[in-house]
Amino acid sequence: MSVDSGISRQVQPSASQAWYDDIPGSICGPEDGPWPRSFTSLGATEAWNKLSETVDHQSMRYGTSERWHASAVNFQPFPGARSQDRYAMQRLDIGGQMWTFSAVFDGHLGDATVEHAAYHMPIIMRECLEAITQKHGSHVVPPPLIADMFSSAIQRFDDAIANDVLELFPGGLQSAMNMPDEKIHSILNDHMDGGQNFKKARLCMYGTTALVALVDPDHENLWLANLGDCQGVMVSDTANQAWNFEILTTVHNGENRREVERVKSEHPGESGCVVDGRVLGAIAPFRCIGDTPFKQPPEFTRRILYNLYPGYQDTSPWEEFLVRNFTPPYISSIPEVAHYPLNSSQHSLRKYLILCSDGFTDICGNSQRRVIEQWLQNVDSSSCSHATSNMALQLLWQGLGGDPISVSRALTLDLDVPWLDDISIIVQSL
Repeated sequence: MSVDSGISRQVQPSASQAWYDDIPGSICGPEDGPWPRSFTSLGATEAWNKLSETVDHQSMRYGTSERWHASAVNFQPFPGARSQDRYAMQRLDIGGQMWTFSAVFDGHLGDATVEHAAYHMPIIMRECLEAITQKHGSHVVPPPLIADMFSSAIQRFDDAIANDVLELFPGGLQSAMNMPDEKIHSILNDHMDGGQNFKKARLCMYGTTALVALVDPDHENLWLANLGDCQGVMVSDTANQAWNFEILTTVHNGENRREVERVKSEHPGESGCVVDGRVLGAIAPFRCIGDTPFKQPPEFTRRILYNLYPGYQDTSPWEEFLVRNFTPPYISSIPEVAHYPLNSSQHSLRKYLILCSDGFTDICGNSQRRVIEQWLQNVDSSSCSHATSNMALQLLWQGLGGDPISVSRALTLDLDVPWLDDISIIVQSL
């Protein structure tokens, strides 16, 4: 990363350089033309500073060792769009012992549910850890019990999103079905009284994936819970000075044949449960928090959510998949939870956990391993001109191309629509 203090200038690339699919991770298409598009070419220092200013970032240290630290970024370069990704990093004090919580969430349709998950998930994990450790007293909680606790806590959290709304109607959904629209409307749209009912119902309209990690106080165990298409990667230093690269998660979408078969087996005879690799032909993730219209009978959406104000202005896109909703739930809130022992005898060797939303895997494409390896080389190099304590920000730079021109294009492309998906990254040393 050599320093180039060159003056910013507008660049008009050739068509082959600026065509929409030449932008790593681009979510643009031919309809976003005309192509090519210009961008502002920044010098290395200016590009790095602009990237640093654009991202939402955080760093923290934890534990008794200086080598244990974590950093995170949330990135969306288009100024007219608010990122629907979130991250969370916290130290959880459980009986005087410090656990480490970290998570990335990739929201969709809106940001209410992803904001709710990012705020409340650390609180729920703290409460569950306090309960299970108190139950075992001075004894170490077996790792399988932590994994079970992890899974059930996430499922209960998701169940509460719909249940909190159904409790507004004595008798539940059946009661709401027998109410006139005016009555439902008055219950839900309590804006003049603080809007608590409205906020509860609004959470049902949106959804989020979740990738959540827990590390115990002694740094001997890692638990990873996954819902959706975020990714967890472990890179480990080895005795022969090479790096071991391991993807820890599987994606829960139509690219995963096992997920497709799972949904089809849960809904036998329903040809519309998965259409074109999407649940009910509408949504890509097969496991999520929220997305209540895919988990409740269609009457929940039609009688309750349609009465939110402001809510659905055009219900026709929802009706396209609600007519396929016969035996909900179609989207699962059961996470895949895995336990990974961390070899305490090898604490002298470096180990990094990378949690990222699919926006990062998109910009890396088939070169993700090369991107991470180059990032590791730059981290090791004392000559790196962009030295920072935020390793996630360094990894984002590398993923965007690792050079000022590529990063400039990702930051300043002349488009009036978003050209990259939201990107969240957490890098945590273990």
